[in-house]
Amino acid sequence: MLKITKKQILNLKILRLFIIPTILVFTPFYNTQDAKAGLEFQWDQNDGYRRLKWFQKENERRFRNKIYFFLRPSDRRSDLLKINLAIPKSFKSTLNNEKISFCKVKIGGFESRTKCLEDIPADFEIKTDESGLRSLDIYPYSPIPSNKDSYAIVFKIFNPKKSGLYQFHSFGQPKGKSFSSYLGSWTIVID
Repeated sequence: MLKITKKQILNLKILRLFIIPTILVFTPFYNTQDAKAGLEFQWDQNDGYRRLKWFQKENERRFRNKIYFFLRPSDRRSDLLKINLAIPKSFKSTLNNEKISFCKVKIGGFESRTKCLEDIPADFEIKTDESGLRSLDIYPYSPIPSNKDSYAIVFKIFNPKKSGLYQFHSFGQPKGKSFSSYLGSWTIVID
């Protein structure tokens, strides 16, 4: 009886020798949640580039998505009469005026969700030039004040088929001026 017990103990030690390292090796490959990196890399970083805040519900290819392009109080120096959004050529997604909105927004965080508080009435104009570049012009019915409220341009779209980084640039026409100036850029990630 003593020999059987010693044999079983030896078998358990050998089994433990193979099972524990196997579990330790394959544990890093078992991922229950995707980690979101808080780092943004720019190839040609210059002083004129301003990174703006954004939020999207889904980042997978071909998924239905809701993208918020934020204009916070620090991004606006004066009242804005017009906002221009330059859409990257490689961002191949259908944009309709019905699926674009402009609103006063509450930017979410750890304990709250991002949501529109009040829709801002505005006219939207999507332009495509000869080279295929698209831009969106937003003409609010009343100027966007430079107060402590945050505003957002909201796209309800399907993500493009190709994954990658898409950089949107924004320009705003201040009240009392006839030209637009650079507000900043958003870099959207589609996996």
